[in-house]
Amino acid sequence: MKHTLRTLSGTLTLVLFASLAFAQPDRWQQRAEYVMDVQLDVSNHNYKGTQKLTYYNNSPDTLYKVFYHLYFNAFQPNSQMDVRSRTIADPDRRVGSRIVALKEDEIGRLSVTKLSMNGKAVDFKEVGTILEVTLNKPILPKSKVVLDMEFNGQVPLQIRRSGRDSKEGIAYSMTQWYPKLSEYDYQGWHANPYIGREFHGVWGDFDVKITLDSTYLVGGTGVLQNPEQIGHGYLPAGKALKRPNNKNLTWHFKAQNVHDFAFAADPDFVHYTRQVAGGPVVHIIYQPDSITNKTWPQLGDITVKLIEFMNKNFGVYPYPQYTVIQGGDGGMEYAMATLVTGQRSWGSLVGVTAHELAHSWYQQILATNESLYAWMDEGYTEYSSSLAYDHVMGTNEGHSGGYNSYFALAKSGKEEPMSTHADHFNTNFAYSLDAYSKGCVSVAQLAYVIGQENVDKGMRVYFNTWKFKHPNPNDFKRIMEKQSGLELDWYYEHWVNTTNTIDYGIKTVVGDTKSTKVTLERVGKMPMPIDLLVEYADGSKELFYLPLEILRGEKPHTDTSVKRTVLADWPWTHPSYEFSIPRAASEIKSLTIDPSGKMADVEKNNNTIKF
Repeated sequence: MKHTLRTLSGTLTLVLFASLAFAQPDRWQQRAEYVMDVQLDVSNHNYKGTQKLTYYNNSPDTLYKVFYHLYFNAFQPNSQMDVRSRTIADPDRRVGSRIVALKEDEIGRLSVTKLSMNGKAVDFKEVGTILEVTLNKPILPKSKVVLDMEFNGQVPLQIRRSGRDSKEGIAYSMTQWYPKLSEYDYQGWHANPYIGREFHGVWGDFDVKITLDSTYLVGGTGVLQNPEQIGHGYLPAGKALKRPNNKNLTWHFKAQNVHDFAFAADPDFVHYTRQVAGGPVVHIIYQPDSITNKTWPQLGDITVKLIEFMNKNFGVYPYPQYTVIQGGDGGMEYAMATLVTGQRSWGSLVGVTAHELAHSWYQQILATNESLYAWMDEGYTEYSSSLAYDHVMGTNEGHSGGYNSYFALAKSGKEEPMSTHADHFNTNFAYSLDAYSKGCVSVAQLAYVIGQENVDKGMRVYFNTWKFKHPNPNDFKRIMEKQSGLELDWYYEHWVNTTNTIDYGIKTVVGDTKSTKVTLERVGKMPMPIDLLVEYADGSKELFYLPLEILRGEKPHTDTSVKRTVLADWPWTHPSYEFSIPRAASEIKSLTIDPSGKMADVEKNNNTIKF
């Protein structure tokens, strides 16, 4: 197994491809195999290349058109990204009005000059960040075609994620840089223009050659195929360097079963590696300065620990390498690599690395359509990376940050349903807190509904069942329902499709010498099962559990140190619920709704009564 993980063999491709085709017979996947040869001129930031794309139509549909993304065209005055950034209420500070001010030699550009299918030219039209291709012959179901292309581009001044000459002095952050085939799935084509949000891609293999000035060091997606010509720390100890004495140098990378390819390059980069036992090689690439020299030399060891934690708790990382590169404009995940700005404190660097690394599980391997379901990508990433960060840093923050941010969103008056397409949110504020914070809480709170052990097991089952298959919200819901034996449609209907909030309160407590009658009320619109902890004057405690009728069952009781009494179901239509405690009122010290704090109740002041 160790040998298989660390090689790019035909066997690995066959196994992974077979899992795509047969593990979920109702969910076919398209496939794209890229072979690209690119030349980057660092004197003028222009590049040109060829692309041979073998496209497998595994769908039951006949395709009459195909679409490519031309992301770099977003970095032009009056592009949709530019106009959206200048008209949204709270523009991303990294973009703002910067695009409209770009000069001709600073804009981004990506154009296709020649395109053929199976050797015959096809008609195509550039529409902003999308290339519309009309085929001269349809692509039949269960068939493959070869699309040959010539293209050229200009690397924009660093604006958003991609570009040259970043604020930290990184020469090239090459992300979304090549003509990328749009995804076609059970929902049809996803030829969305690049407005500034998220991505969706086709699984496949990449064989990429990048030629540029020989003084530059390159890192990114895939495994370097010619380390003996490259050096720069890629060549194993004891091997002789055979670099040609040329002005330019060609870097050759291969990656299997990924849906994107990114790289970064800079003449001042330094590079070192660390090894995960039984897992990938970790590459760390950064630009030394007075700030990065204090943090980046330690980043490799902590990244190994992060991968080990994620492997144990969420599923095993399947690729032979992972690279952390200083670059971009914050932190952004890509296949087998991430770009992170480097001039950060140690805690910030580890936190961003943990988050972007966790994306390898939820975006690069599971790969939900993050434009439609950003909360599944960003939220699940935030959920897992928060735990990973606590583990490697020895902290105990848990998901408190996610809950607090969600509460701020819910009380802001600006919240929008999580089901909103990522590009369609009215504010960046609502998008960010919906996707990251409310998405994180969607999992953390689920532990309150079905039990932490079920969530922990369910997350691993979800990964192993749906890796390499672009799962959707229902796929995740069904995993958790099967794991817990409970019904969860109501949970996602409210939490994802509405802005309904949770607010339960203790309305009245009336007792005598024999019993105490408690009345609870549902103030918010979203129903939930209720844990009510009663602490008695003698120091003993009792948990009263009020199942929600539409949950169709009960979560397991794991804390055997506290007695649990299960009461009759609470129908969601009933705004209040009464029950009696067979103890005198004088014997009761306090009552608390949800002592775990995992239920995202927006008003905590009515959750506790003390006597």
